[in-house]
Amino acid sequence: MSTPRETFLRLVNGVCDGPYEDLASLYAEQTHVTHPFHPLAPPPLRSRGELHEHFTAPAPVARTLNRKPVDITIHETADPEVIIAEFAYQGRVDETGEAFTVPCVFVMRIRDGLIIESRDYIDHIASARAWGHLDSLLTALRQRETTTDDGTDRP
Repeated sequence: MSTPRETFLRLVNGVCDGPYEDLASLYAEQTHVTHPFHPLAPPPLRSRGELHEHFTAPAPVARTLNRKPVDITIHETADPEVIIAEFAYQGRVDETGEAFTVPCVFVMRIRDGLIIESRDYIDHIASARAWGHLDSLLTALRQRETTTDDGTDRP
């Protein structure tokens, strides 16, 4: 059984190196993963199946990110299941040579080597820029500004 530290490191290294199909196996069958700072406020990911879809979904733009986790600091808490990890994904876009850094803080509850809860605080603007879909993110945000919660246009 992996410690919370080992599970976290397998996750962030796997996000960079793959195989992406295996990442969902780091999570419990029923889990709760949120991205509180995501500008589009997506719903929580609540199952291993949803996480598998999340990790294996095709990128919205055909870019290849050569990245690695850097500046990792893992804080253990009074609760042995909970860690707080500060780090960044850093690398280059293969197609353009552009360098990028995406700062992150994850607050995770890991039980018996499986992630049962995670709040992933990611710089989603830096991530969108690296993936080359900042324009589509801005378009989606503009569309949200002009529609109501029931999908109708605002006056």
